[in-house]
Amino acid sequence: MGLQQGLVIAAHGRHYLVQAEINGASCKLHCVTRGKKSDVSVGDLVDFALTSKDQGVIEAIQPRRTLLYRSDQYKSKMLAANLTRLLIVVATEPSFSDDLVSRALVAAESAGIQPHLILNKTDVSAALPKARERVGLYANLGYPVHEVSVRAEPEATRALLIQLTQHQSTILIGQSGMGKSSLINLLIPNAEIATREISAALDTGKHTTTFTRLYQMDQDSLVIDSPGFQEFGLHHLTEGMLERAFPEFIPHLGHCKFYNCHHHAEPGCAVLAAVGNGQIAAMRHQLFKQLVHESAQTIGY
Repeated sequence: MGLQQGLVIAAHGRHYLVQAEINGASCKLHCVTRGKKSDVSVGDLVDFALTSKDQGVIEAIQPRRTLLYRSDQYKSKMLAANLTRLLIVVATEPSFSDDLVSRALVAAESAGIQPHLILNKTDVSAALPKARERVGLYANLGYPVHEVSVRAEPEATRALLIQLTQHQSTILIGQSGMGKSSLINLLIPNAEIATREISAALDTGKHTTTFTRLYQMDQDSLVIDSPGFQEFGLHHLTEGMLERAFPEFIPHLGHCKFYNCHHHAEPGCAVLAAVGNGQIAAMRHQLFKQLVHESAQTIGY
């Protein structure tokens, strides 16, 4: 039959679940890559060859529009391909990590993906003012922030999620405890059943939370759920990529005294001047310096 084309809807190690249409019927196939290659990501469009009725070998990846991934000093971890939107889920309680949020925003900026913040659990009124103050920093940078409560306002929350994900390829990320799974279950009522089916197809058994998976809402709306994680390394971004991934830096770039300014401690630095007069938050500038330092430690890129 030659090569077929399909959409990767789940990945676990070097095993992938590919959704395709064969002989006019929609089906899910368990696919592997040739050799030890594992550069396939959820959201990829791939060319594969059938090896049996429900199995195949991935031969090629179609060109990607975007790729979101994180990396440490030694390796990278792809999250999803061909995304248009990133929903970062935070909550009033437990407390969320500003470092993780900021890193996810930098990753989205550098990949050309539109980020939004979802502040969940607004019904926890005692913790709401502090949480609003913290997400206010990102709202002031121009990032959309949406307040929701799965518990108190499920219908309004679901309506907002549908609006945000319609005609988009969206990934939800967040630390554990932020309520991301509740949001997914609200948006996709059959998510738990679908996840069990995907898990069985990938032979992952009970490890249903350890892999990224894609749900097709309609013809042009995809929602991707990712495992909760506590770290978001960006070792693959160069210093030049990083400075352009901070939108508040942009107006000041090119105005430093020295053309090769690193915005660390150089005299006449326009970015440092903006930090000094409050135009750039000190926390954000500190993160920039940390990310540049991490990038310099990278091995093997």
